[in-house]
Amino acid sequence: MLSNASKYAIRSVLFLAKNSSKENKYGAKSISDELEIPLHFIAKLLQQLVKANVISSSKGPRGGFYTTTNDLNNNVCTILDEIEAGDVFEPCFMGLPQCGDENPCPVHHIVAPFKEAILEKFKHQSIADFAIEIKEDGTFLSLKGIDKK
Repeated sequence: MLSNASKYAIRSVLFLAKNSSKENKYGAKSISDELEIPLHFIAKLLQQLVKANVISSSKGPRGGFYTTTNDLNNNVCTILDEIEAGDVFEPCFMGLPQCGDENPCPVHHIVAPFKEAILEKFKHQSIADFAIEIKEDGTFLSLKGIDKK
């Protein structure tokens, strides 16, 4: 469903939402290291997200990427709209081109409600809301430093 670019972009924005501010910026290298994302890939994505007003940046010795209050009002669909060419929730789970309510694939009735629920959350929950959940629930944006037995 989601491309690596979308996954990396969402994780990066949520990382910045949780950790950054205008006074506490992060460089692409720091984000790459923290989230274990290839540097060349994340650097391009971050610039794309700045141009789309999803995140903010400043240049110079104290420059870097961060989120503002306005940035935090965006939602995950804002990120997906910028990174993906089309609706990532539209294609059939099994890859059938004509799958839909009228012509369902074998798993359509199982997957369709799941995709709708994710899309609703991505549309209606702000980046700030996700950042709060991450802090409160202890969810992870990276497994770096976690014992992976």
